[in-house]
Amino acid sequence: MPRWFGTDGIRGRVGEPQLAPDFVVRVGFAAGRVLARAHAGSRRPTVVIGKDTRVSGYFLEAALQAGFTAAGVDVLLTGPLPTPGVAYLTRALRLDAGVVVSASHNPYQDNGIKLFSAAGDKLSDAVEAAIEEELEKTPAVVSAEQLGKARRVVDAVGRYIEFCKATFPGELSLDGVRLVVDAANGAAYQAAPAVFHELGATVTAVGVEPNGFNINEGVGAVFPQCVAAAVARSGADYGIALDGDGDRVVMVDRNGRIFDGDALLYAIVRDRFMRGEAIDGVVGTVMTNGGLEVALSRLGIRLERTAVGDRYVGERLRQLGWRYGGEGSGHLLCLDLHTTGDGIVSALQVLAALIRHETTLAEWVADLVFFPQVVVNVPWPRGVDWRAEPVLAREVAEVERSLAGVGRVLVRPSGTEPKLRIMVEGRDEETVRAAADRLQKAAQRAEQVA
Repeated sequence: MPRWFGTDGIRGRVGEPQLAPDFVVRVGFAAGRVLARAHAGSRRPTVVIGKDTRVSGYFLEAALQAGFTAAGVDVLLTGPLPTPGVAYLTRALRLDAGVVVSASHNPYQDNGIKLFSAAGDKLSDAVEAAIEEELEKTPAVVSAEQLGKARRVVDAVGRYIEFCKATFPGELSLDGVRLVVDAANGAAYQAAPAVFHELGATVTAVGVEPNGFNINEGVGAVFPQCVAAAVARSGADYGIALDGDGDRVVMVDRNGRIFDGDALLYAIVRDRFMRGEAIDGVVGTVMTNGGLEVALSRLGIRLERTAVGDRYVGERLRQLGWRYGGEGSGHLLCLDLHTTGDGIVSALQVLAALIRHETTLAEWVADLVFFPQVVVNVPWPRGVDWRAEPVLAREVAEVERSLAGVGRVLVRPSGTEPKLRIMVEGRDEETVRAAADRLQKAAQRAEQVA
């Protein structure tokens, strides 16, 4: 089992051991040594480091830079840039790895480190294991003539804006479309409004005044009520809400209806299907609503599920040679356009579908009927197996028996926070809510003795 890496890199509260300055230097050094070994005797490796708008990004960026350069790796710095922007630059500039300093949708007190391969996708488990192995060794700085150098990337945001715009069909335009774009006071605060504006939309921007402490604070994909209220005030057609690092998206229509990742994935896939594209299947996760599976099956498209995490969705898509997948949280992958989830690119694909078919989002996904699903989060110690707690294990087993054939239960530890996530899904909403409440109380009791 990995000691430091979770489902989305290394993450935690600033100041905890995994995000202390000395350890972050070691992370950069360890990752640099792994890269250097891969290119031994050929050339000096180069990585790009981007970040979101958290105040802690300053020292974490500097610590990583110190570690990489001490290992003999050159570093390019972008400043605030969405996670998918870093993935794009890694591939476009033919670099050896990309690094993002971000805790995505978490509050500003948290931060994290995510790494991308040269291909612009999440690192494999094997590479992460190699980095963890290197972390156990005593760092040995390379000789002075082998030290890496660091420099800023010129117009990183502008390059990413042009990439996003290029994913929107050239024969279409956003002229006449009124949008509210909520960048969550995060990494996309510069890029997101510009992309939609430059494609012709009338844009009202919110969540674009980061101060180091307000990322995801009552704004963005985690709080879609904010963009919904802005849509109502401005009379916009749609609201687009991103998360702190710009790889998630949630949309809202003029009636205040919120469309999550499952609905947006269906909107994109249905458009591709209606235009004659052969789609063998779509990859979701164990959390993907059963209603999406039913709607896709009507199109003759099967749904395959993975563990929670867009990295697992991406890995399975590549294994199967498929193109589309995602999570209800808003991580959507269109591998025909990008190597990783991208909130801006995903929103553009949804808008292109609606313009092309001259319809609304509500009409376009009208045949997608979600099963009632309730997700509750309970504080839970890291590393404690909930199945070893008899009170909770017994309650889960009894609820599963009661829902047999008409619903399902999923209990899993969060990969990014010290929480236990409990999901109950079924055909009857009252039954689902009662079951979720029962399991939440059982988990709270178990947590007190865990």
